[in-house]
Formats: sequence, structure tokens, C-alpha cells
Amino acid sequence: MKLILTQEVTGLGAPGDVVEVKDGYGRNYLIPRGLGLRWTKGGEKTIESIKKARESRAVRDADHALEVKATLEGSTFQVKVRAGEGGRLFGAVTTADIASAIVEAGGEVDKRTIVVANPIKSLGAHTVTVKVHDEVEAKVSLNVVSA
Repeated sequence: MKLILTQEVTGLGAPGDVVEVKDGYGRNYLIPRGLGLRWTKGGEKTIESIKKARESRAVRDADHALEVKATLEGSTFQVKVRAGEGGRLFGAVTTADIASAIVEAGGEVDKRTIVVANPIKSLGAHTVTVKVHDEVEAKVSLNVVSA
């Protein structure tokens, strides 16, 4: 099955890429989650619009990516979440929570570029990875506090 990716899928491709996947994977996983669209001959316009949107969001060059990396790694960001007794969270800290905390502090990051290795379910200091550019990753320090 040929699909046009609408979002980045790890190990498969980036938005706007045309990929060949097994029928079940495309039909049962990628399409229902909005990660891909069926490829058609008229899909060329869709591919172009997805790539233009991707380029506008992307960090322009490696020099700017290194500057963004330096600002992200140079500070610790406060993430406020609801917590119960003993520092246990109600749920987990999401990438959207992390992105909003970074934006509030003056940073510039998209929630889709944040990689959380293990779900954050406790208060305290944690570290996540932000893919600033294709070749540049930043280790961001978070301090999860009770709201």
C-alpha cells in the first residue's frame, strides 16, 4: 500500500514522503491515527503543501539549530502538573505540557520534536531530548513541580 505521510513516523519517513507499507499497518495504524493518507495521482498537490508547511516550521540551517540548542540546554524549565500525596502525578507529563512550558519561558519548540524516553510520572528533575534539526539534538532539563 502506498501512503503519503502527514507526520513524522520514526523509522519510516518524514511528512510529505511517499512510502510503501504493508496493507494492515497502513489501514489499521497509520491512516486512523492521521499519520498518513492513501496515495493517489491527485496527491501531488497534497505532497507539495505538506512539504511547504514542513519547511516553514523547520529550523533553517545548522548554525541556527546550534543556537537554539545552546539556549535550550542552558536553562531548566518548570513544568507544572497536578500531583497527589508523595509526589505521584495524576497521569503523565505529555510532550504538549513540556512544549508549553518551554514556550512560556521564551523558547521555541514544537511538541512533535520532543522525545520522552520513559513516561514522566513523578515530581522532580527529568531530562528529555528535543530534535532541533535533523543532525542536532538538545538535552533539555525539566523540573516537574506540583501545580
